[in-house]
Amino acid sequence: MNQIIDNVRQVRANFIESISGLSAEQLNEIPEGFNNNIIWNMAHMVAAHQGISYIRAGLETFVDKEFYLSYTGGTKPNGPVSEENIAEIKHLLISTLDQFKIDYHNQIFDNYKGWTTRYGVNLNTIDDATNFLSFHEGMHLGYIMALKRLILKNI
Repeated sequence: MNQIIDNVRQVRANFIESISGLSAEQLNEIPEGFNNNIIWNMAHMVAAHQGISYIRAGLETFVDKEFYLSYTGGTKPNGPVSEENIAEIKHLLISTLDQFKIDYHNQIFDNYKGWTTRYGVNLNTIDDATNFLSFHEGMHLGYIMALKRLILKNI
C-alpha cells in the first residue's frame, strides 16, 4: 500500500504545481457545461478520501466536519473559495495523505465497513479503498485538466 499512497501523493504534488499560476478567480470559475470548478474538485479529493477511509472505519475525519460535508460526494460549490482557503486545500491534499499513511501503518482501520461504490466497485477493506483511490483521483484530475484548458482558453 505504501506505493499506492506515495503515488497518489506524488500526483497531487505535481498537480498542485501545475495549477500554481492560476488565480483564485480562475480556480473558482465554473465553465458552461460544468457544475463545479477546479478548487471544488481538489477539496473533493480530500473529502472523498476521508469518507472512504476514516468514516467507513467508524473513525473521525482528519479534516473538520464542516469541510468534509462541504466537499463530499453529491455537493457542489456554494460560493467562491478565498485565497486563504485555497492554500489550506492545497496543504490538505498532501497532509491528509501523510496522516493516512501513518494511520494505515498503525492499523486503525480494523473496523472497516464494506460497501459498493456508485461505480459498482465493492470496497470491503481499507486496502480495497486505497486501491480505489487511484481511480477516483484520476477521474477528478481529468475533470480538473479539462476545466483548466477551458479556463485558459477563455483568457
